[in-house]
Amino acid sequence: MKIYTKTGDNGTSCLIGGTSVPKDDIRLEAYGSIDELNSFLGLLAVEQIESYDAAFVRVINHQLFKIGSFLATDQSVTSPKFSNPVSEDMLRSIEEEIDKIVTVLPELHQFVIPGGNKASAVCHICRSICRRAERQVVKVSRMYNTDENILIFLNRLSDYLFVLGRKACIKDSDEIFWDQSK
Repeated sequence: MKIYTKTGDNGTSCLIGGTSVPKDDIRLEAYGSIDELNSFLGLLAVEQIESYDAAFVRVINHQLFKIGSFLATDQSVTSPKFSNPVSEDMLRSIEEEIDKIVTVLPELHQFVIPGGNKASAVCHICRSICRRAERQVVKVSRMYNTDENILIFLNRLSDYLFVLGRKACIKDSDEIFWDQSK
């Protein structure tokens, strides 16, 4: 199998279904950000987070592949492989994980500055990429059929990554809070 196909050398790429689009097409931007998020989540899973959290991050990795596949499909040509890319059970699962983490965190009264330790910083990188992907999916949804649960999932995922970052930080570091006087 050859890795390079040379089909994208002219600045285009094909969606699932065979439609050729420019590489800066909003659908490619959206699933590209999902891919970038997935890559950083892979880094997060091997960082200093608890094994339970790493296992849930791996569940998210698989979920993001479904979302990417959905976004990469030209639905005017073919049906998505995953017609329901984010189930209600998945949404419930991520909300339950957020709720579990919040119970071990100190109450928050200030804005958190990303950092404190490497695992927390990676969580915040993932959170910010997730927010970008969410904005891009909103743009896609204005032009193409998009499952509303994708947006809900990305919104919850950024919340999950925020609280996971706080949890990772308080494990062995002090959180850094925004000092408005600086």
